[in-house]
Amino acid sequence: MKNKALLVIWSALVTIVLLASLSFARQGTGLIGKDFSDSEDMKWRLEEFYDVIGPSVLNPINIEEAKKKITVSDREIEEHRTRYGTLADQLASIHDQYAQRIADAKVVENELLQSTLIEERDMKLEDIRKNFEGDAHIEAKIRKAKEKVLENYLNEIKNKTYSLHVAYKLKNVETGETFSQGDITQPAGYKKNFSANSHYLKVSSFPGRYSEWTTTYVKYYEDAHVSDEEITAMANSVQSFEGVVIVPKAAFEKGGALYAQYKDFNKGKYGMYAFWALGLLALITLLTVMKFRKEWVTGTPIADWCSDVKIDVKAAAFFMSALILVESINSKSYNLLNFFTQQRLESWVIWLGTIFLGSVLMTALLAFQLVNSVERWEKKGVFARDIKNSYTLQFLKAWREMFLKKSIGVQSFILLIGFFLAGIGFIVGLMDGPLFILYTFCVIFLGLPALYIFVRRSAYLNRIIISTEQMAAGRLNEDIKVEGRSPLAEHAKNLNNLREGVRVSMTEQAKSERLKTELITNVSHDLRTPLTSIITYTDLLKDETITPEERAKYVDILDKKSQRLKTLIEDLFEVSKMASGNLELHKQRVDLTQLLQQALAEHAEEIANSGLDFRTALPEDMLIAYVDGQRWWRVLDNLIVNAIKYSLPGTRVYVTLQKAGESAEFVVKNITKYELGENVDELFERFKRADTSRHTDGSGLGLAIAQSIVDMHGGIMKIDLDGDLFKVTVTVPTK
Repeated sequence: MKNKALLVIWSALVTIVLLASLSFARQGTGLIGKDFSDSEDMKWRLEEFYDVIGPSVLNPINIEEAKKKITVSDREIEEHRTRYGTLADQLASIHDQYAQRIADAKVVENELLQSTLIEERDMKLEDIRKNFEGDAHIEAKIRKAKEKVLENYLNEIKNKTYSLHVAYKLKNVETGETFSQGDITQPAGYKKNFSANSHYLKVSSFPGRYSEWTTTYVKYYEDAHVSDEEITAMANSVQSFEGVVIVPKAAFEKGGALYAQYKDFNKGKYGMYAFWALGLLALITLLTVMKFRKEWVTGTPIADWCSDVKIDVKAAAFFMSALILVESINSKSYNLLNFFTQQRLESWVIWLGTIFLGSVLMTALLAFQLVNSVERWEKKGVFARDIKNSYTLQFLKAWREMFLKKSIGVQSFILLIGFFLAGIGFIVGLMDGPLFILYTFCVIFLGLPALYIFVRRSAYLNRIIISTEQMAAGRLNEDIKVEGRSPLAEHAKNLNNLREGVRVSMTEQAKSERLKTELITNVSHDLRTPLTSIITYTDLLKDETITPEERAKYVDILDKKSQRLKTLIEDLFEVSKMASGNLELHKQRVDLTQLLQQALAEHAEEIANSGLDFRTALPEDMLIAYVDGQRWWRVLDNLIVNAIKYSLPGTRVYVTLQKAGESAEFVVKNITKYELGENVDELFERFKRADTSRHTDGSGLGLAIAQSIVDMHGGIMKIDLDGDLFKVTVTVPTK
């Protein structure tokens, strides 16, 4: 509480120093060593006197001579003649104006009124006809109107009074004519000598201070237009006078005409002296016993709260505080003299209230903000974090992101500017009829169509949001309607693609789960079968009663089952290495034709025993490719073995190798022994076999291994199935 009180006192002293300094700079030269005769009030009254005495006394215009200088132009004559339309239009208008009034007078049988109205109507009709017969009639009317206006104006100048009781004695330098009023020898509160040394009094025929008002008065009063050239011609030449002008001292004394103003001036002057002394005392206090301490504003709850406020909000508050303080000090420095002149209790209360509730509060707020800003600047990283988290930086980032989709950004910007200009246009249109018509046109043909498009787009956006929420809830069966070619329509199309992708992904996931289950089942079956046989025949070998022939037979079965189990485990291990990417290839130049011939030769006996008719078509020349020979031989071997095992006996198997562009193409076609179904892709899955009853010795890994090896070589392996016709095509780059 003590710190808050000290801060308020310090702020009050600063406010007094600022107010005293600014008021001294503005009014010091006009008050120090000056009296009432030097005041602005006195200067205004003297200017009023000089403006009036010239045209009315010292250098008046001769009315009759001025009338002779009035001119009437052809433009004025034509404007007067056609002001209310053509001759026919004006005659018809006068007839219409009097017809009903004459008829009403006839109904009430008021013959005097009727005859008067008819006479008045006929006079106006005759005047209109004369207007169109020649220029002389119109010229006389305009000249008469101008003479009347000029006469009234000049008479008003002569009768003009001024607020000073002035005594003067002035002599025209050129004519020697002397003008005097009052006693110039009496004690003077103000005295002004005019001579060749101290400049003559220059007197015009028109008031200088009221020139704008008098020009307007002369030019437009009663529609009598007096041109600038006429005014210049009417005026006398500027006359020079010498002599003396005084304001009697009695006018400033009690009971005098200027006593109240004189007294108020002195009260204000001495009040300002006192306030400037107070400002000096406040400055000394600030430099000695009331030096500012940052402890007055730090460590307070408001300081903790302020640390969470965005930096641009604090900057705006600082700017507004400074602006309010400057405006408050500025306005009060202007009114300070009037304040001391009034010296009413309510004025003191109001002034002190606004000082402490306005300027002092703003000063304290500025001091707090400065200290808080300096402390945060000195803390490492705090200022950078404040800038990063500011609304301004976020706005600029959002502004940039608004134009990531340029069409949406441009449309939004145009709508924003359009609504802003519409508000301004409405205000401006209310001030001017033609502009309001233009504004209405823009609203109808630009604003309303833009509003229609905006509402349509907003409605479409809401429908897209609702459909997106339904997609998020898992309802993926209904497409979002694509309307038009707008960015929203493009977004709806992308959402539909995303929905379809999610649906396909969910289908694939379900398929993957099913295949995973089958994989576990197949692995368990294929590993358990030879393992069960091994365990069974091992138990049989433990029987000492079996014959040597039976023992040899059991050992032979154990060997086959062990080899079968070993093959399964090796194939599974190899597939796992390929899937994990841990298998390295050793590529070299390999003749694919020779490699295929070797693979076919390896299985020549099996082919002969299978009852299948293998038809081969191989290149006559070498077909070279950069492959891992051992791995590629495994591909060929697996596909040939697959054809031997699963082809229908007595059918043909076609094996083809040829060059296709920059690749080598290897094709195996056969008629399948078992029905394969429609889903060809599942044949590449591990442990997936054409023989679903699993009567053959295959591991179900052949195609999966071949597929992995082909992929590692950058090749392509695909399966085509047409009924029972099974076709495998393998392509591999030759370079």
